[in-house]
Amino acid sequence: MQAEIITIGDEILIGQILDSNSKWIAEELNKIGISVYQITSIQDDKQHILKALREAQSNCDIVIVTGGLGPTKDDITKLTLAEYFNDKLILNEEIAEQIKSRFAKINYPFTEVNKNQALMPTKCVPLKNEFGTAPGMWFEESGKVVISLPGVPYEMKDLLQNSVLPKLTKSFHLPFIVHKTILTYGLGESMLAERIEGWENNLPSFISLAYLPSFGKVRLRLTAKGINKEILEISISNEVQKLSNLISEFIVGYSEDETIEVGVGKLLTEKKQTLATAESCTGGNIAKMITLIPGASNYFVGSIVAYQASIKINELNVNADLIKKHSVVSSQVAEAMAKGIQQKFNTTYAIATTGNAGPTADMTDENVGTVFIAIATPSKVYSETFFFGKPREKVIERTSNKALEMLQKEILKNE
Repeated sequence: MQAEIITIGDEILIGQILDSNSKWIAEELNKIGISVYQITSIQDDKQHILKALREAQSNCDIVIVTGGLGPTKDDITKLTLAEYFNDKLILNEEIAEQIKSRFAKINYPFTEVNKNQALMPTKCVPLKNEFGTAPGMWFEESGKVVISLPGVPYEMKDLLQNSVLPKLTKSFHLPFIVHKTILTYGLGESMLAERIEGWENNLPSFISLAYLPSFGKVRLRLTAKGINKEILEISISNEVQKLSNLISEFIVGYSEDETIEVGVGKLLTEKKQTLATAESCTGGNIAKMITLIPGASNYFVGSIVAYQASIKINELNVNADLIKKHSVVSSQVAEAMAKGIQQKFNTTYAIATTGNAGPTADMTDENVGTVFIAIATPSKVYSETFFFGKPREKVIERTSNKALEMLQKEILKNE
């Protein structure tokens, strides 16, 4: 079973707002066994909407439209849907009374414009909007469904969860879709693909694999689709075990939420150990990643963004002669920073970063993209050198991920 999502609104096409609705709808549809065939963003234009509806219905059994249901003249979705289904609008007294009652509670005048929101196509089943004045609409014709929802996210989400999804589940015989995400660090997409090629080629026909790369990490998403959920889950579990045997040293988690920082946090919590960071080229990004996790205060003590040499010297006790001899972008300074923050905050572990994130080299001899990452442990301090290229954002992100990866490996060594 496949669906298409159509978002209507010029504000999306000019980049004024992000289309977060489609992402959320797609995730929710997937949970009940409906695959999304296509996501389309279109203008507030009648002909464009009609064309998109015709094309979507030629591809899918389910079409979900969001946006264009407001009270103003540029909101033309309802009128266009009435035309598409050779229908007309009539006043739905029940919806009109709901809107009127809602306005009365907040002492707001009920105008003709608001009353017009209760005009509904005769061929649709109205879907009550608990948080707004624009009802949703359910059209069904020749075994295919078109659903229109408001574009306001909280209104759309309530309608989808409490009206649309239950109705879709009752209307269609849906398969099960089971996903499993494996989060890897330390191997690029092409190297990872080469490493697991034999395993991938032997996946069962009902299981597919997707590579989802980003800076310094690759998510592998296994998807199984079929009518027997138990068989799908067992099969996915078996394949994950085979994969783990191949690349166990690069796997850091098994869910969308199991990021490297989550994994590090769990290890530190279990061992009752602590962490601090001294960041130069990453500018506090590692600390930000860590503190976005609930409960990080159990293991994360603090951070110093030592962007200038004077902060490295005065706050982290980095020897000025060391900087003069090797420059601020060096393994020696990175290690001194890690040791300094570890001692200052009295932590089990410490991370330090220094490098040239670009676009200029900032009066050092190292090339843009060169980074030194140091890890301080209870027994030693060491560093590694990396070249992460350009642009600046990529260097910061990859440095942050690599630093946490190095720390995780160090913690695991000491188990």
